[in-house]
Amino acid sequence: MKRRIFGLENEYGLIFSPNGRVYLPMEKVLGYIFEGLIPNSWPSNAFLVNGARFYQDTGCHPEYSTPECDNILDLVIHDKAGERLLEACLPAAEERLREEGLSGEIYIFKNNTDSLGNTYGCHENFLMRRDVDFWKVTEQLIPFFVTRQVYSGAGKVLKVSGKPQYFISQRAQHIHEKTSSSTTSSRSIINTRDEPHSDAERYRRLHIIVGDSNMSEFVTYLKVGTATLVLSMIEEGYAVQGMEFEDPVKAIREVSRDPTLKRKIKLDDGRQLTAIEVQRVYLDRAQEY
Repeated sequence: MKRRIFGLENEYGLIFSPNGRVYLPMEKVLGYIFEGLIPNSWPSNAFLVNGARFYQDTGCHPEYSTPECDNILDLVIHDKAGERLLEACLPAAEERLREEGLSGEIYIFKNNTDSLGNTYGCHENFLMRRDVDFWKVTEQLIPFFVTRQVYSGAGKVLKVSGKPQYFISQRAQHIHEKTSSSTTSSRSIINTRDEPHSDAERYRRLHIIVGDSNMSEFVTYLKVGTATLVLSMIEEGYAVQGMEFEDPVKAIREVSRDPTLKRKIKLDDGRQLTAIEVQRVYLDRAQEY
């Protein structure tokens, strides 16, 4: 497989639980966390010594972007480093709050939804060739990303009709389009915002916003590794044709709601396959590649 550059962006959930009745803006809590990473400074956007970027994202979420990597294991290590850095900042941030008479605990969550139904993402970025038809690539990638959740979903429990229901993916129920340029309103499986940060005549960015944040290093490795492999084989002409779904947005939600993995997804050609059967098609093609 040819060398490829990729990276991850994780938006973290943030809560301050005070010991008493007090309101504290999350911007202030986040400021103390930033101060723990970069002492004597209150930036909201900074590059760290390991090449990663740490900044405040929409909705006052701390976001950690890994440095650019060309090795999946390196990416997993840098993603885990983001967790460790944020965790290491908490004691100092809580101490700063106590100095102001605001005792309590700060909690950081690596997830994708909160109790109010808001969602925040884990975005995957892949450098891809400009000379390959982007729309043909996305058509072949969408069935893969719709069904990849069977081994990369973080899982969540929601109350549906008064009863708890398990969902495979935290992100799936918040997807509304196949492709779009928005990351906050009409969220899509593949985001079309093209920021290659390289030679734009040769490369473009493939921006995937449908995936879940993962705590498991093995799942992160598998999630990004399989996506890289599938993208490479499609770029080089090993097409995965005839797998287009009749309604990809409906499909991704139905797969997420079915932990038995037996639900059939309707394809454009009338066939019906389970998510595992779809992934098997991509696996067989990858083995040929």
